Order: sequence, then C-alpha cells, then structure tokens
Amino acid sequence: MQRSRIKEAVIVEGRDDIAVVERAVDTLIIATHGFGIRQETWALIERAYKEKGIIILTDPDYSGEEIRRKLTARFPEAKQAYLPRNKAIKGDDIGIENATPEDVLEALANVKTSREPEGEIVTRQDMVRLGYSGCSDAAERRELLAERLCIGMGNCKGMLRMINGYGISLEELEKATEWVNQRSQK
Repeated sequence: MQRSRIKEAVIVEGRDDIAVVERAVDTLIIATHGFGIRQETWALIERAYKEKGIIILTDPDYSGEEIRRKLTARFPEAKQAYLPRNKAIKGDDIGIENATPEDVLEALANVKTSREPEGEIVTRQDMVRLGYSGCSDAAERRELLAERLCIGMGNCKGMLRMINGYGISLEELEKATEWVNQRSQK
C-alpha cells in the first residue's frame, strides 16, 4: 500500500497507534500518551495546530472520547477523524492500533469539522422517527449510522449534537438511514 501524504498532524493516543498511522500516511503524528498529557506534548500539539492544523484520531472507546473532548476544548478548529469500533477491535482490545492502514486512511479521508448545516436541522423527533432512539435496536442502529456518517458513536443526544455540529442535513441523515436499514435487516 502506498502511503498518502497529508498536511495536518494526526493526534493519536499511543505509540502503537503511531505505528499503524505511519503505515497509512506520511505526516507528523503526535501521541498524547493517555489523559495525562505532558506540557511538552501540549506545546507540540499547539505548534502543529497553528502551523499546519491537526486531525484528532482517538480510540473509539470512553477514554478515547474523553481525550478527544480535552483536545477539542483546547483546539476547537481541529479536524475530527473517527474509526468505527468494528474496525478497531482485536479480541477484547479496542484501539486504533488494531486497525488496518486502509481503515485508518479511510477515516482520515472522511474528517469532519464543525460547520453550519446546509439544510434542515436534525431534531430529536427525527432521530426517534428514523429509529435511533426509543426502540430496542436503537443502539445498534446508531452504531451503524456512526460508521456510515464517519462520526463518533454515542447516545441519541450525543449523536444529535455531532450530526448538527458537523453540518449533516436531514436529507443526508435520511439517505444514511437507507443504508442503515439495509444493514440492520441482515
């Protein structure tokens, strides 16, 4: 596989994550080494943010989302890349290090940034109507939706915040739901 070149620095959690991302792309990769981000690491991330931009690619688990929140609070214009859980799992271990370089490349090709919706804003009622809340398989359906839209997984409220924050319109959501419906029937 030929590595792609990207301008932004990619922020990951650990050295094993760096190894898989290096096989996918040619760019600066910075590891936070967990929650306790050292001052030198913050300074390195800030420099990359100002000079070239950053893409946050953390594990699709609770810890990864907490680290993502911490980074996004400090660097609000950071781009966000998400890897679905099913592409980042090996046995009981969930993490970027378990992904293939191709899956990492796909996640980085589908980065999200905060923007205004280009169509009708999605409401909680839309999420209920489309089966992402209030039904027995809603969590499974949200996981498929997260994979299709290349966003993080969450409860209905969290996903609604991401959908609207990333400017995903009701029309895009309904189109993604067609895909989710096909996948959830299998």
